[in-house]
Amino acid sequence: MSGSGLDTRQFKPWPAGAWLVGGAVRDALLGAAPADLDWLVADPRAAALELAALTGGSPFELDAERGHWRVALPGGAVHDLAPPRPGAGSFEADLALRDLTLNAMALDAAGRLVDPLGGLADLRAGRVRMTSRAALEADAVRPLRAARFAGTLGFALEAATRAAVVELGAAQAAGARPLPAAERVGAELSAMLAAPRAAHAFQLLAELRLTRVYLPELEAARGVDQGRGFHHLDVLDHSLEALDQLLHGFPDADAALRWATLLHDVGKPATAERGPAGQVTFHGHDRVGAELTRERLRRLRLPNEVVERATKLVRYHMLPLPRGERAARRFVHRRRELLPDLLKLMIADREAARGPLASEAQRRAYRLALGQVIALLEEPAPPRPLLSGREVMGLLGLEPGPRVGEALALVAEARAVGDVRDAEEARALLLRYAEAQRWL
Repeated sequence: MSGSGLDTRQFKPWPAGAWLVGGAVRDALLGAAPADLDWLVADPRAAALELAALTGGSPFELDAERGHWRVALPGGAVHDLAPPRPGAGSFEADLALRDLTLNAMALDAAGRLVDPLGGLADLRAGRVRMTSRAALEADAVRPLRAARFAGTLGFALEAATRAAVVELGAAQAAGARPLPAAERVGAELSAMLAAPRAAHAFQLLAELRLTRVYLPELEAARGVDQGRGFHHLDVLDHSLEALDQLLHGFPDADAALRWATLLHDVGKPATAERGPAGQVTFHGHDRVGAELTRERLRRLRLPNEVVERATKLVRYHMLPLPRGERAARRFVHRRRELLPDLLKLMIADREAARGPLASEAQRRAYRLALGQVIALLEEPAPPRPLLSGREVMGLLGLEPGPRVGEALALVAEARAVGDVRDAEEARALLLRYAEAQRWL
């Protein structure tokens, strides 16, 4: 036990008799400000009620069987309180049951650090090390957690830990060991993807072959050749490079855009063909990839809004950039809900492709087209449609149904590209269209 050098006032109020444990201690030692705190305390219920009274938080029992309590503080911070684990003969033995040494440290209110397994030395060395092989095997998600911490922190996996992670991952892939619950995998992968070093973390996941366990659609892209045209990497490495390009150019990219960038080409393995001249094609990979993306993210129990937006971004990432103002206006009108994220994905995809046909002249033309779309995107959308559905039905003698929506969409796009400017021109357009469609 030793002084940590940490100012414990940042963790006030400190529950009576409690130890701060796990990730909060690790993050504080790394110089980060932890928001969520884990406490080890003899009576979690009493400590939770006391903490809630002092902070104005909301206490509730998280796990009745294990005696875990949680206090949700105003502003979103969370404090979890747990008793010592059954069977742990001492406080140090309880810490040793955790997954990694950097998560097996504790701090008391006086700033004294309990570090029975050398977690602080591992932090200083930039090393991720398991507390024991048995601890790594005790929870099916722990091999993935070890990879996440190594990847997101930029640390090295200690040799024995790396070997154990690879072995356990292979056993999970073969069905010889149980898989973690899907929502726990989703939480780990989402935390990995949210990190500034996300591309490095997923590269490590691929090196450890854990992608075949947790992201098999991405693993299927390994070794899929893309020919010698615009690409210089196989599909897996291109996908990882695209994620890296996205995060360098747009570090504030949200979860849906990050997932879409990572998975944008997962449809290529199923659609790969060779033409008569030996060229590689992937016709329809955007449609196939969108369905695979939706299926995988749903399995990971991700929020529906993330699933649907990522799916749409993958579906439309192959749209050609428009040339000319009229085409650019049509592009913005049709895909406004996905912009500017769709452009960011297209840029990352393009920058990750550096084959011999990816010339500087083409890059310059691409940037010019992007600039035109971005300029139009800054124009405000029309505040209201030129015609209402009721007006369309009255004009064309239509009953409520899909034809009304089709007519409204026609007018909206014609207005966006400049073909109609007011309600009178919109009515004239609809009459011509309805006659051509034999609606009248």
